[in-house]
Amino acid sequence: MADPLLVVDVQQGFLNSYTHHIPARIAQLIERDRPDPVLFTRFVNPPDGPYHRFLDWHACVGSPETDLAPELVPFATPEQVFVKDGSTGISDELAEELQRRRIERVTVVGIDTDMCVLKVAMDVFDLGIQPLVLIDCCASTAGLQAHLAGLAVLSRNIGADALRDAGLNGGGLAAPR
Repeated sequence: MADPLLVVDVQQGFLNSYTHHIPARIAQLIERDRPDPVLFTRFVNPPDGPYHRFLDWHACVGSPETDLAPELVPFATPEQVFVKDGSTGISDELAEELQRRRIERVTVVGIDTDMCVLKVAMDVFDLGIQPLVLIDCCASTAGLQAHLAGLAVLSRNIGADALRDAGLNGGGLAAPR
């Protein structure tokens, strides 16, 4: 059985030409490795939050943008999905769940490598849990350069050996066409 899996913000509002391949890859990973548990985060942009106030960004306030990608819905039950708002990496509820389960290491995948995945992995690290980030199961809505920038920052902060390849990229670095 594989390490627990934490799927970060793989939701409809973050699917674009740079990230469209990620939900199917993660579904394939879950079917192949059978991680236990599989936990999900969903980013919700609250109307009074910093993205509205400082960046004038008003997306992801509700459904359908905050809904999990359809490929992942079969793997998620309500108790496995943790809402995070603003720039929160992991919610208090998710931190409590990880600690309740006595998780020592967790595999992290998702969208945006340079923002949400990075913040979640670093929050997990700060909890004393070893994050392993699967680089071919993450992407950034801003493209390959942002994804690589996120990986560079992660390698410095959680260790280069914590970045792994799941073998699901078919040999490519960028999003498949």
